[in-house]
Amino acid sequence: MSTAPGEGRGPAAAAASAVSVVVVDDESLVRSGIAMVLGASPRIEVLAAVSSGTAVATVREHAPDVVLLDIRMPAPDGLTILAELMAEPRPPAVAMLTTFDTDDQVLEALHRGASGFLLKDTDPEQLARHVLTLAAGGIVLAPGLRPGRLFRSVEDDAERERVARLGEREVTVLRALARGLSNAEIGAECGLTLGTVKETISSIVQALGVGSRVEAAVVADRAGLVPRR
Repeated sequence: MSTAPGEGRGPAAAAASAVSVVVVDDESLVRSGIAMVLGASPRIEVLAAVSSGTAVATVREHAPDVVLLDIRMPAPDGLTILAELMAEPRPPAVAMLTTFDTDDQVLEALHRGASGFLLKDTDPEQLARHVLTLAAGGIVLAPGLRPGRLFRSVEDDAERERVARLGEREVTVLRALARGLSNAEIGAECGLTLGTVKETISSIVQALGVGSRVEAAVVADRAGLVPRR
């Protein structure tokens, strides 16, 4: 499916340093609206806004920094597309879009490598900020989808034991990671180089036995490293 009118490049197209984005949603009005909102930011370039059928091919063609992907679409659905994108040599940061803050597919998306979950009615300015956070390596979760709420039925003791095995630096970085900070922000806050932050996060992910920084943030939340709201 070709890109519909109004769904292409925004005014930021000429900005070399702009964060590039592809929007995927089977509802034309929704993806057009999101593309228009993001295209208004001078720091964001919307490369394409497409339906599920052409999502993977479009991402491969444009290699965007960020993909905003509707989780509930006809075949292929959001989770299937996410898995394909994460299998790419250099996968983009992917945030899943949902209409409800109680989506039962949140956990599966996080396990498959999503960097965040956003509600479709997110405030325009906040949506743009979330995209910039994703591009910088951060994590974004809609308030109703905060990790702790996703796991209320699971005891936290096991997660505390896992975190207790980490070193002091790893715990400090994990706490910052769980707050959604990007690698650069973690480095600035903890007084570490970007390379050290990346190495520490890799060490944390391995030590906790999880598959991504998002899952590490979930463990941190369950272990009580982040104050509950």
